[in-house]
Amino acid sequence: MGQKNLTFRFAQREDVALILQFIRALAEYEKRPDQVFATEEMLTEWMFEKECVEAIFAVEDGKEVGYALFFHNFSTFLGRGGIYLEDLYVDPVFRGRGYGKALLQQLARIASERGCIRMEWTCLDWNKPSLDFYQSLGAHPKEGCVAFRLEGDALHQLAESETV
Repeated sequence: MGQKNLTFRFAQREDVALILQFIRALAEYEKRPDQVFATEEMLTEWMFEKECVEAIFAVEDGKEVGYALFFHNFSTFLGRGGIYLEDLYVDPVFRGRGYGKALLQQLARIASERGCIRMEWTCLDWNKPSLDFYQSLGAHPKEGCVAFRLEGDALHQLAESETV
């Protein structure tokens, strides 16, 4: 099986329901289905009104079989932008055909065309198949860094705290 019938396209406003379907499928795979709070309205706002995030689809014979959702970030040290890959997902029926790699290749092309210097993403530490796959492409863990997240009550408390 190959990629001879594989094409790519950017998500459009009318794809929001499909994007949410892929998000939910990814959450199931990651054993976190109860953590999806996104709605079609939220995705529409952030993707197509605020234009903060983009998605591309891998399409086989007219059917969307996977997607990559991403946004731009910036390196102050290097003075250039990059792409942060938030989600990469291929429908299990279509795995093993190289579509995950093809999505990453397409995203690398987009990054290069836009003058970006890098792509970054995180991977769950238990997901050995994905960790091995990323490393086989030449990606490496970001050494010397620890990912932090400020969310929920802690985010609101910081936002509302008095400035010294």
